[in-house]
Amino acid sequence: MSMLDANIRSFSDPKQARDDLRLALPEPSLCLNQDEEWCLVECEDGWREIRFHDYADMYEIPGLYERVFYDILKCNSPATIRELLAEEVSKAGGSVDELRVLDLGAGNGMVGEELVDEGAELAVGVDITPSAKRAAFRDRPEVYADYLIADMTDLSDPERHRLKSHVFNCLTCVAALGFGDIPVKAFAESFNLIAQGGWVAFNIKEDFLNGTDSSGFSRFVHKMIEDGMLSVRRHKRYRHRIATSGESLFYVAIVGIKNRNVLDVSS
Repeated sequence: MSMLDANIRSFSDPKQARDDLRLALPEPSLCLNQDEEWCLVECEDGWREIRFHDYADMYEIPGLYERVFYDILKCNSPATIRELLAEEVSKAGGSVDELRVLDLGAGNGMVGEELVDEGAELAVGVDITPSAKRAAFRDRPEVYADYLIADMTDLSDPERHRLKSHVFNCLTCVAALGFGDIPVKAFAESFNLIAQGGWVAFNIKEDFLNGTDSSGFSRFVHKMIEDGMLSVRRHKRYRHRIATSGESLFYVAIVGIKNRNVLDVSS
């Protein structure tokens, strides 16, 4: 077990909390699947084991998500998606400050913060985990104009009306696809809330776009492109982060323009 030096106290300042967490990660020789990775974090009542994909637990502790994924494991996906999206919008003669963004799987607001800092007119978060919204408004209260906790595969009429009222022209979904976190139907429903001609920017682990994918995203993404629902402007393979073993984890970023709705969202 490798130990990271720090002190542990409770802070209302998320930056201070992030800096003062005391953590332990698995030894690099223990090669874990991405959805099996975990850490130990020292809390007031002792050490606690938290699996990385148990997002409710990760968000509960101020600064933990950022400390693990960004400080230690060097995740750069929010910045990468923001950069690629901004470049393509500019190439098309548009401006980021015209974007009204639906941020699917918004979590604690890392992506929304990048987009708002870049100048986006509006960012609205959607997540299925209540602790994600609490963390976003705890740590980044100025980022989202609205934040909905909802199941995108089963939206109520009031929830759908609330989302449509924002008149989105951009969809982002970063580090949230695959591993059963967001079903294909949830992505399709979100895609359909974006205006025709709007922007779509997302990433996914490269394994989920190959022929061995069992999640359905490979088939769905290729169908969207082949059937003309999405025109791809940028396709980039890049290092999403490192694993606890030190291995590089590669994702594919896709930025494109929505041409029309997905008609069959039953997947």
